[in-house]
Amino acid sequence: MADAKVIPFDDDRSRARRRPARCEDPAGPGTGTAAVRALPGAREAGAGEPAAPEPGAAGSGAPKAPAGEAAGGPAGWERRLAGGLAFLRRRVTGEYEVDEFGYDAELTDQVLMSLLRPVYEKYFRVEVKGVENIPEKGGALIVANHSGTLPLDGLMMQVAVHDHHPAGRHLRLLAADLVFVLPVVNELARKAGHTLACAEDAERLLRAGEVVGVMPEGFKGIGKPFSERYKLQRFGRGGFVSTALRAGVPIVPCSIVGAEEIYPMIGNAKTLARLLGLPYVPITPTFPWLGPLGALPLPTKWTIQFGEPIPTDSYPAEAAEDPMLMFNLTDQVREQIQHTLYKLLVQRRSVFF
Repeated sequence: MADAKVIPFDDDRSRARRRPARCEDPAGPGTGTAAVRALPGAREAGAGEPAAPEPGAAGSGAPKAPAGEAAGGPAGWERRLAGGLAFLRRRVTGEYEVDEFGYDAELTDQVLMSLLRPVYEKYFRVEVKGVENIPEKGGALIVANHSGTLPLDGLMMQVAVHDHHPAGRHLRLLAADLVFVLPVVNELARKAGHTLACAEDAERLLRAGEVVGVMPEGFKGIGKPFSERYKLQRFGRGGFVSTALRAGVPIVPCSIVGAEEIYPMIGNAKTLARLLGLPYVPITPTFPWLGPLGALPLPTKWTIQFGEPIPTDSYPAEAAEDPMLMFNLTDQVREQIQHTLYKLLVQRRSVFF
């Protein structure tokens, strides 16, 4: 595999050289004849209208089945079977919608979230706090700590927003280049609504009223040794603050406790990492000693807390170019996340319970 290149979130270079997955085909490969759905206010006029959803599809406005039918019984099973067959038909014929970033809302709601939900509810038993701090409408930038060797924390945060927010909002995560060069992972990431961690994509999503998630620590956070758990790494040069200021959206700090212990990283096979073009190859108490079994994360108890939003719409347009303001706001967000992490750790009874 080619060397993975980590692109800073605040890199303002042109994406034409590093975005082949979206530039040539906005819907992403493998979408058949799927309609491309533009983000509100983020697409030129003249584009086709999105295809109408099938009866019974998510967001179609079809009447819900009575409680008794939804729970079971012949009528309930018939409705489920009909809905499932309709979903499969749309997949086969390509009669489904994706937006210009490749996000497939129907697939995410009906399949991807259903696969992640048991891990979220039963395995990690995630407790969510402060989700009401995410605005019910309009753009918002969620900034979270990053940890756990593998980026499961981002996926669990996506489920938390999707399942627990009163308005049922969707989280669009910004990911590193490595995600989009891995086969299968690239496709799933696009379908789930994720895109490259670059300022241009982030600003377009925020201006379109989306909830965007970013983890500024990057590989420094997710790949740090276990001895440095819950100690935030550097947040870069404040690119996420500049993007929020340009879009005029609030910044919502997010603190995640529990992910640090799923793969306790006690070493790093740096030579092997360089050969494979990876930022690190973790050595844990179970991996690689137990083989594939060692890749199973430990069933820790998680807490995800969304803090009070930090507004940015009161600043003038030129504020995004003020380095001192960006530094101060970056430090404010980082300190709020770090303080909440310490608070949650003090309240935690056990790593596993």
